[in-house]
Amino acid sequence: MAHSAKQTLLDLSPLIKLYTDGTVDRLYPSTHVPPSPVDPTTGVSSKDVAISPAISARLHLPKLTHPSQTLPILVYFHGGAFCVESAFSLLGNRYTTLLSAASAAMVVSVEYRLAPEHPLPAAYDDSWTALSWICSHTVDEIEIDFQREEWITHHGDFGRIFIGGDSAGGNIAHNVAIRAGSDHLHGNLKIAGAILSHPYFWGSDPIGNESGENREESKYQRLWLLAYPSAGGGIDNPMINPLVDGAPRLSGLGCSRIMVCLSEKDVLTARGRVYAEEVRKSGWKGEVEVVEVEGEGHCFQYFDTETENARSLINRIAAFISR
Repeated sequence: MAHSAKQTLLDLSPLIKLYTDGTVDRLYPSTHVPPSPVDPTTGVSSKDVAISPAISARLHLPKLTHPSQTLPILVYFHGGAFCVESAFSLLGNRYTTLLSAASAAMVVSVEYRLAPEHPLPAAYDDSWTALSWICSHTVDEIEIDFQREEWITHHGDFGRIFIGGDSAGGNIAHNVAIRAGSDHLHGNLKIAGAILSHPYFWGSDPIGNESGENREESKYQRLWLLAYPSAGGGIDNPMINPLVDGAPRLSGLGCSRIMVCLSEKDVLTARGRVYAEEVRKSGWKGEVEVVEVEGEGHCFQYFDTETENARSLINRIAAFISR
């Protein structure tokens, strides 16, 4: 709904507008679609579950080869600058359905709370809670009281838990992996791999082809300050700038493998390259895989899944999960 009579406080078109009366217009199209008992194209089944009163998720289960089959679990965090998009959107549902089919993995797409109504660290906390909820399925009911989900109980392979996301979701995946390096997960479970697709990292000092002019007015900085107005260090908070002095050591990432997906025409790519290089040099004992796609822009495979490059990247992500 347009608010033509209202006074604009902050205009971050084409994503979001804030008004002086506290109302918000999310301009990015995010039509919600229902889950499907069986997707006619892929054979993937989906359903929505409540994780807590504030957090929900859409589960995707690929076609099983036998009734007791167990599958890798991908905990997926959608993009949208922490302030738009949804696990239930048309684009989000299409993408996670395709990921589930291509990788033969159960995908748990997390519906975390959005800024500015719920500023960061809400999305980080919600994403960690979702991962912890999945891990709780390995703990005896007498030890922990929660609602079990039958798909996860019967078909989840808890030795192959992956986290991943696009843009802001890639940022969340990094921060969840950092937390997993120090915090306990139920059942002493470990993250097998993290997929950072076009991760939303930024900082006050330009890297590569990032512009150094009017940096305070860049959409990347303004969106971050909208999402996390109380962030210590502002745009150099370690959660948006993992390369800054004083950030948690990359050697402490709590996963065994990392995949960083980048695109030639994405402004965030230079920083993503340096991130991958710094992880390799940090002393972290895991494996880093970098995929950079020529001629494409930010999260291209999410917005149009039918191109040759999109199908190729989705298959690369699937291979990372399934091997």
